[in-house]
Amino acid sequence: MINCVLDASAILAYLLGEAGSREVEKLLDEAAVSAVNIAEVASKLAERGAPADRIRQTIEALGVEVIPCDETIAYQIGELRNSTKALGLSLGDRACLATALQHNVRAITADRHWKTLKVGARIHVIR
Repeated sequence: MINCVLDASAILAYLLGEAGSREVEKLLDEAAVSAVNIAEVASKLAERGAPADRIRQTIEALGVEVIPCDETIAYQIGELRNSTKALGLSLGDRACLATALQHNVRAITADRHWKTLKVGARIHVIR
């Protein structure tokens, strides 16, 4: 059962052993991630020089459910633009929030500035 949706920042904190990584590790069994955020994580790992097959293995080893970005979530991502624009949230950030809202679960992030968001999503910051 899904109890939270991980933002790319939370996954990267876990994979890179950064602050908050232990907290993310405890959530993996109950977590999901938006396919959009998988693309973000894969992009960051590729920037660091990881080969494509290793990136896929690393992400799949997390064991989290990947939630596709369907039409409903896509429109929610767009709707979140105006209410998150002042904080500079990316499309990927909004994908995490929209997916969490769609599934009525917490959004887990490493981005501290999400604490001030008022978008209807329950947000947990890992550091």
